[in-house]
Parts: sequence; structure tokens; C-alpha cells
Amino acid sequence: MEIKTARFLMSNSDVQKCPEPTKPEFAFIGRSNVGKSSLINMLTGQKKLAKTSSRPGKTQLINHFLINEQWYLVDLPGYGYAKVSKKSKEKFQAYIVDYVLKRENLYCLFVLVDSRHELQTIDMEFINWLGEKEVPFALVFTKSDKLGTNKLAKNISDYKDQLLEHWAELPPMFVSSAEDGAGKEDILGFVENSMSDLG
Repeated sequence: MEIKTARFLMSNSDVQKCPEPTKPEFAFIGRSNVGKSSLINMLTGQKKLAKTSSRPGKTQLINHFLINEQWYLVDLPGYGYAKVSKKSKEKFQAYIVDYVLKRENLYCLFVLVDSRHELQTIDMEFINWLGEKEVPFALVFTKSDKLGTNKLAKNISDYKDQLLEHWAELPPMFVSSAEDGAGKEDILGFVENSMSDLG
């Protein structure tokens, strides 16, 4: 898939106010410093489409982008240790849950995890919750350029082993880097194939 147009549509904290669910939707979520905005910018080929920041937790709303006038890319608030108040964090979590469970045109939720680190408890809890709720998701390992080939392979293998302790089969997985563009073709190809399956 080639992304020819990508434009910001809206931000809000209420799933009821999201765009009409007439187009397939693919959302991105992860811990607050996982490199989500950078990945979105890499995928779309626009350096400033999603706001990046050295301060984790920059994304605090549900952000919709219209891609090729055909599908929605959604940038969701990060979960984890962003420096926001507990009350704010609970609010974020409430509308993340609302969005994930109620958004009828959500085809896949891309859960981003940092390839440099071992499986975090909060990621495992979120992944297991998605499984319990039967939400379709895929894993995206970010920042792959920060590791050597052997270390990257070992970290991903360890991740798979830990997931298989809870799961009978693994979700789709992608290895990405916002720096060198790794994973772009695979992720966009997955989106394109998913849309083809929708007819």
C-alpha cells in the first residue's frame, strides 16, 4: 500500500463523537514512551502528522487521521507511566476502554512494545485483556534499529515464549523502526490485506 494522502480529522475523548464508522479503522496504542507518534509519521511519510515529544504522554486524546480517503488511522493515548495526574490517567484509561470495546469499525489494534525491553507487566495485562474481550490486535516491536540483529532476535523470541505461556497462538507481529523505515511495508501490507478481506 502506498499512502498518498494523510490528513488530521479530529481529536476527542468521547467515542460517541468519533467519525461515522463508515470506513475501516486501524488504531495504535502502547506505553507512553514507545515511539508511537514517530511510527505513525514514518508509516504515513509525514514528519509532523502525529505530534512527537521528548515528554511521554503527549497524546491525551483519540486522534483520527483519514488515509487515502479510504480508512482511518487512530492515534490513542499511551498507557503506563506518563507524568499525568492519577485522575487524568484514569480518565484516559476509561475512554481507551470505551473506544476499544465500542468502536464497531475497529479492524485491528496495533499494540506497540519497545523491542529493547523484556515483556512488561502492564503490556501483558493489556494484551490479555484484549484477548478476554476478543479484540483483534497485532504486536509491533518498535525501535529495532537500537539493537543488533542477534539481540533483537533474542528479545523477540523471549517475548513469544512468554506470550505462549498464556496464549494458544500468537497474534500477528511486526518489527519496526521509525528511524530506518523497517516494518513499513509489512504493516501497510497487513492493513491493505485486511481491507481486501473486508471486501
